Amino acid sequence: MTAANATPGPTYIFAPPAVPALPVRGASALFPVHRIYCVGRNFADHAIEMGHDPAREPPFFFQKNPDTLTAPDNGFPYPSATGDVHHEVELVVALKSGGSDIPAESALDCVYGYAVGLDMTRRDLQAEAKKLGRPWEIAKAFEHSAPCGPIHPAAEIGHPARGAIRLAVNGAVRQDGDLGQMIWKVPEMIAHLSRLFVLAPGDLIFAGTPAGVGAIQRGDVMEARIDGLDGIVVTVT
Repeated sequence: MTAANATPGPTYIFAPPAVPALPVRGASALFPVHRIYCVGRNFADHAIEMGHDPAREPPFFFQKNPDTLTAPDNGFPYPSATGDVHHEVELVVALKSGGSDIPAESALDCVYGYAVGLDMTRRDLQAEAKKLGRPWEIAKAFEHSAPCGPIHPAAEIGHPARGAIRLAVNGAVRQDGDLGQMIWKVPEMIAHLSRLFVLAPGDLIFAGTPAGVGAIQRGDVMEARIDGLDGIVVTVT
């Protein structure tokens, strides 16, 4: 087909936004992000510190927008409309395939790799939303609320099921847990999510946080680390 008779592509009333993407460790190609799912209260000690009984509830999920992802080097701008922003260090699961009703036994076949991420939370707005029975988006899905490091392909590192997950603020450790403490393991999360949504390549799952979440202030330096993965350092601006 020549250029003269080629079918023209779509036009837009303004330029569409860029595709959100994460770097892949050791590769030049980027990982394009489709959706971000987050599992709530997936560490028993964190559920308890938030006033819940972890033995009484099935997994539940909320979402962040893909464009809330930010590179650690960009820092974390302290958001508006809040006076109580908390850090939550999390294992991030990156999917290369998806579908519906995925069996837990084959769910890891969908995983491309893993990264270290932060689920930054406007805790005061979340508490108000909980009290009123309202959604959490204003607490979870604000700009720059998902700092995330590079993805490590599972083909190179395997599927981490145990190992330290920690966060320090200004050198003082606040969160110190182990991936083995997750109530719902990665295959179970994928299987459960796939009964609620059609999962797709490019989806991310933030897999929950251990106890020790707390407030940060401008000028603080957050260091998030998970054994076997590149850690991230994020300065609050």
